[in-house]
Amino acid sequence: MILEEYKDYLGFAVAGNFANHLGEAGEADEFSIIKTEKKDAPKGIFPFYIKDHESFLGTFPLCDDTILSHGKQNENLQVEAEVALICDFEYKDGKITDIIPKSFSAFNDCSIRVNDGKKLSTKKNWGERTKGMSQDIIKIDNFNEENSILAKYHIASFIKRDGIVYDYGTISAVKSYSYFFTQLKDWMIEKFNTQEDCGPLEELTPFLKNANKAKGMIIAAGATAYTEFGKHNFLQKGDEIFVYVYNAHVHSFQDIMNDMSGVDLFLGQCSKLHQIVK
Repeated sequence: MILEEYKDYLGFAVAGNFANHLGEAGEADEFSIIKTEKKDAPKGIFPFYIKDHESFLGTFPLCDDTILSHGKQNENLQVEAEVALICDFEYKDGKITDIIPKSFSAFNDCSIRVNDGKKLSTKKNWGERTKGMSQDIIKIDNFNEENSILAKYHIASFIKRDGIVYDYGTISAVKSYSYFFTQLKDWMIEKFNTQEDCGPLEELTPFLKNANKAKGMIIAAGATAYTEFGKHNFLQKGDEIFVYVYNAHVHSFQDIMNDMSGVDLFLGQCSKLHQIVK
């Protein structure tokens, strides 16, 4: 199902917010030109959807049940399991002045891995139904590390191929992002206002010129590292993708495995994304 209610949101994502992900994704060389103030800082932000943009970015890519290859299955399509932050934001005098995360969801920032030297955004939206976001939207009580519900959540991802389930991304606590909570929020506000065109990244201010018309912003916080299977196996038609963002204090890993096996259980504190590659 296409997530119609988010067509009036801006779509951005954070690059390099989990240790080792860029190297495993074959993007470390492209990003070597990007210098960060701190060693573990994310590399930058890129757009994946800008409503009414004249380029490919104007195509709405979000879907909760399908990934369409659009004939690009030979370009090494790969799941990127992450948390999507659904945010309000304040925009004044051409600047982002505040970002307010209101809820979150499981997200698949599905990507093309062919290294063509183009901007990162060109590998992130190649048509309708090329991104995944769960409709299990969970409210954020607050975005402070000390007491946010998000500190209890983990990210897990899997591929079911020919009836066999494979771990695709490493199970990762949300709080193990390099930057998250207040640190991520402050960093994003700065990047939206100051990021320059460099290497695979673009200046962001041109994408915000109609920001006052947007209802909000979806920010994919960054993809987890891959398992050995995930590193070496790209998507094929017929694959089933599962991404879970779940409260690990309430649900066990076995609960997740049972859910994928079709056991009827209630995952009350979980955002689940299930897509089929076509």
